[in-house]
Amino acid sequence: MQEVITVTQLTRYIKRLFAYDSVLSDVCVMGEISNFKLHSSGHMYFTLKDESSVIRCVMFRSQNQMLKFKPKDGMKVIVRGYVSIYEAGGSYQLYPEYMEPAGLGNLYLAFEQLKQKLEKEGLFRPEIKKKIPYLPRSIAVVTSPTGAVIRDIINILFRRFPNAVLKLFPVQVQGEDAARQIAYALDFINRHKAADVIILARGGGSLEELWPFNEEIVAWSIYRSEIPVISAVGHETDFSISDFVADLRAPTPSAAAELVIPEKEMLVKNVMDLRLRLKKAITNRIQCERLKLEQLMKSPSMRHPLDRVNQKKMDLEIIRKNIADAMKRRIEKEKGMLSVLCGKLDVLSPLTVLARGYSITMKNGNIIKSAEQVHNGDKLDIILADGKIKCVAEKMEI
Repeated sequence: MQEVITVTQLTRYIKRLFAYDSVLSDVCVMGEISNFKLHSSGHMYFTLKDESSVIRCVMFRSQNQMLKFKPKDGMKVIVRGYVSIYEAGGSYQLYPEYMEPAGLGNLYLAFEQLKQKLEKEGLFRPEIKKKIPYLPRSIAVVTSPTGAVIRDIINILFRRFPNAVLKLFPVQVQGEDAARQIAYALDFINRHKAADVIILARGGGSLEELWPFNEEIVAWSIYRSEIPVISAVGHETDFSISDFVADLRAPTPSAAAELVIPEKEMLVKNVMDLRLRLKKAITNRIQCERLKLEQLMKSPSMRHPLDRVNQKKMDLEIIRKNIADAMKRRIEKEKGMLSVLCGKLDVLSPLTVLARGYSITMKNGNIIKSAEQVHNGDKLDIILADGKIKCVAEKMEI
């Protein structure tokens, strides 16, 4: 009778067959990613599919950390790895150890993805670009201490401006540690305010060689820099992420040296020209003011300075006299009006009536206007023009 085995034994047997198969142990597969998921553990789970088939894939964190781009659904890729059996599920899976975009370079895709990401985060905005100082007191150069780049920058800088202060901050410009060194140098210069402007430079090369200048850590260091940064990476046709983040892009390192500082001879010539123009302007201004002074000295007010004062004194005297005359006329007019009013008051005055022989009879302070108001024995006051008489009433019948 045939031997009976367990499911686990069968699965392990098939897994050993996969492991010893030369094709399945190292296979390249092209397909489209679907159902992509990045687990919290860092492992990537997805399926590769074509027109008629699918295969499940698991790319462990230790392998996918080396990817320069971010896989996503719908992306066509080429993966290299091995096929094995997942014992717990009883299914075969592809375990990629390397992945690259199909038909598009790995680094180029990573470059485009990072560029889009940083642009959305606002690192490329024109309004945040800082102005390059016209005449920096010190210039920091972040580049390799060896090679033609630093020599060209030194030669051009000191040819254009021999008094320039150049500070070299040596870093690796390619390799795995280059991006970290570049970012550290930029942060160090800012932390110690070691320069007025920074040139980030590297000569030409392939995209792989220029890659440290496309790293996110370098982009954020440039963005954080309070000191203006000039990016001069590669040749004129080369573009890097640092070019988009920097305050100014120079097509080459040599061009950066020309952009960062003006020629001293040209500055001296400009200063001499300005000095000559200033001298001419001052001379012309002095001549113009002297002519004005001469014309002023010939004017009547300068020849007879008291004439204007005397004229004003005369005007003041006339005004004073006019005011006095006007006040006199006003007083006379008011006197006449007062006399008229006094006459009217005199006519209406009771004293005037008394002076004509009339009198006023009063009883208890009230004027007697009728005989009915008086009774025998009432005490009366008779007011005359020249005095007052007290009497007792004796009423007589008429």
